[in-house]
Amino acid sequence: KRMSPDNFKAQHRGGKGIKGMETLDDDYIVEMMMTTTHHYLLFFTNMGRVYRLKAYEIPEASRTAKGTAIVNLLQLQPEEKITSMISMKEMDDSSYLLMATKRGIVKRTKLSAYQNIRKTGLMAIRLREDDDLIGVKKTSGEEDIMLFTEFGQCIRFNEQDVRSTGRDSMGVIGMSLADQDQVIEMQQADD
Repeated sequence: KRMSPDNFKAQHRGGKGIKGMETLDDDYIVEMMMTTTHHYLLFFTNMGRVYRLKAYEIPEASRTAKGTAIVNLLQLQPEEKITSMISMKEMDDSSYLLMATKRGIVKRTKLSAYQNIRKTGLMAIRLREDDDLIGVKKTSGEEDIMLFTEFGQCIRFNEQDVRSTGRDSMGVIGMSLADQDQVIEMQQADD
C-alpha cells in the first residue's frame, strides 16, 4: 500500500508507537521505503523476473488499512514471490543492478538494460532450476558487497570484481557454498 508520511508524527519520551499497517493472520511486513509518486518501482521475483509500476499506481490507503494484494497490480506467474523492491527516478547508464541468488551466483548489469519492461514482466536473470533470486541492489559501480549464508558464512568483495553482463545472462560465482548451505542475504557494505 501507499501512504503519506504525514500519517506518522514524532513521539516524545515514553511514546508507545502506533500501528503502521493491519496484516492478515500469517502475514508480516517485509519492506517499507520512502519514494515519490512519480518514481518507478521495480519488483524482482524469486524466479528472476522484473516488473515495473509507477508509485502512484499503487492505491493509497489509510494507516490501519491492509492494502492491496500484489497479484492485483502485477501479472505474477504461479508460485512467483517478490524478493526485492527498488525505487528510482529514471533508468540511467551510470548505475548498475547487482543481483544475488541462493546458490551464490551474482550478476551485475547496467540499469539501462531494464528500460522497457512489459506488463507481463521481463527476464532479469537466467536461473538454474534449483535456484532463486534472493536480492537486488542498485549500485554506483564501485561499492563493496557482502553475501551472508544460512550457516553463518560471509564474503565481502568489490562489485568491480564482477564483470558487467547483459540482461539475459546468468552471472558468475560470487561465493562457493558448503553442501546444504545457501545465500540468504545481500547487503551493500555501507548500509
